Amino acid sequence: MSEPTTETSATAGRHARVVLVDDHRMFRTGVQAEIGRTEETGVEVVGEAADVDQAVTVITATRPEVVLLDVHLPGGGGVEVLRRCAPLMADAEQPVRFLALSVSDAAEDVIGVIRGGARGYVTKTITGADLVDSIFQVQEGDAVFSPRLAGFVLDAFASTDAPPVDEDLDRLTQREREVLRLIARGYAYKEIAKQLFISVKTVESHVSAVLRKLQLSNRHELTRWATARRLV
Repeated sequence: MSEPTTETSATAGRHARVVLVDDHRMFRTGVQAEIGRTEETGVEVVGEAADVDQAVTVITATRPEVVLLDVHLPGGGGVEVLRRCAPLMADAEQPVRFLALSVSDAAEDVIGVIRGGARGYVTKTITGADLVDSIFQVQEGDAVFSPRLAGFVLDAFASTDAPPVDEDLDRLTQREREVLRLIARGYAYKEIAKQLFISVKTVESHVSAVLRKLQLSNRHELTRWATARRLV
């Protein structure tokens, strides 16, 4: 994805109405500040939501062209938002299109929201300029992915076999899976807290819950467990 030479020239004549859905207020504020300078970017943030119910209400009321959707949300996650907004996505005259924007780069998260109807998936490491460009691509009906994530989708849709059910993994909540992957990648608790916009104490609680549910003793066993399942 190439960066525009300047935001003003790259977005001249373009305009997209956007709803931002993420359960972290600080992150929403940061994204709003980065992309919401409408005169420069062409992006107008017309609504925000922090959970599934709020998201469906705001999206239905504002009918944006693009929704920036976090994967992990209270009330059922991004997939539930997509399910409940299916009629809006199918509207031939004014379709609402979804672009997943998440800290997670796990294959199961990417595939889940794409199967649910999202037009693309980018991670929160994306630059402001690239995010603006991605919004306009999705508005035009194109598919957009962060590097390497497109391969997950191609592999998933090329296979006719249903993915195997992992009963151990299914015991974990979406947030616990997120913490599990970061622990397995060697992140310290403080780094995980910063990455996920949660407190260190909350990270510790999630790790304890994961260890208990998986019947593991420490983070080294947890790392081996995650690596064996190719979750890292």
